[in-house]
Amino acid sequence: MRSSVAVALCLSTAAAFAPKAASRPTVAVAAMPSQDELKKQVGYQAIDDYVTSGMKVGLGTGSTAAFAVERLGMLLKDGTLKDIIAVPTSVRTKEQAEELGIPLTTLDEFSRLDVAIDGADEVDPDLNLVKGGGGALLREKMVEIVADKFIVIVDESKLCDALGPGFPVPVEITPFCHEHTIRVVGDLPALKGKCKPVLRMGSSSNNQNDGDNIAVTDNGNYIVDLVFDKPIEDAPAAAAQLKSTCGVVDHGFFIGMTTAVIIAGEAGISVKTP
Repeated sequence: MRSSVAVALCLSTAAAFAPKAASRPTVAVAAMPSQDELKKQVGYQAIDDYVTSGMKVGLGTGSTAAFAVERLGMLLKDGTLKDIIAVPTSVRTKEQAEELGIPLTTLDEFSRLDVAIDGADEVDPDLNLVKGGGGALLREKMVEIVADKFIVIVDESKLCDALGPGFPVPVEITPFCHEHTIRVVGDLPALKGKCKPVLRMGSSSNNQNDGDNIAVTDNGNYIVDLVFDKPIEDAPAAAAQLKSTCGVVDHGFFIGMTTAVIIAGEAGISVKTP
């Protein structure tokens, strides 16, 4: 009995002092930023890099632009920025800015702005844009075209080789005889046989068919989304033809307006200029 106990003790002691197998080193894997985190990065950087005290600022509309508005409110509140006055491009942006205590004005008071900051739905290699997925394209263009600098903020998913197939191009039209205007738009030389005009239904703030009623913009107009299967061959020509069409208020092509695009992606933040 004693000998068996002694053997057991020896075995347990040997096991205790036996060399342990080397454990594998733990490798920390950085989590990929979410799309909202990327949007926040570019929204904050646009304000930090392009807005200084005393400026008149155009505030864009949409999920990315909302972060720029948020940052502007933060810097005004903590005193980093002072004497800022801003022009919102939609009712949604106006309400957000008011909640954050950002002083607001309109183009009726100031026809020139120092800078405007907004997102985009598509950005091509020449920094031409498609905008208006959120339904505010007319007010966005009115504000951004009078800014000395127009800063576009996007995540890298919005970059494309050519405008068109990645995101429908919105066109704001008058409600009066809107079906006639849709036919005229579809027959324009730059568009005929190349896109499908779809009347936006439900909410005007997205291009999903999420309701039974025609979507109405902040201006009381309708939106037609032009759905392309292939890249648009000549976006400037399409833009010019749309603009000259009676019944069209404006369109979502923003051609030659961009000062800089701030892009957030896997490798960090980069800036493109024309």
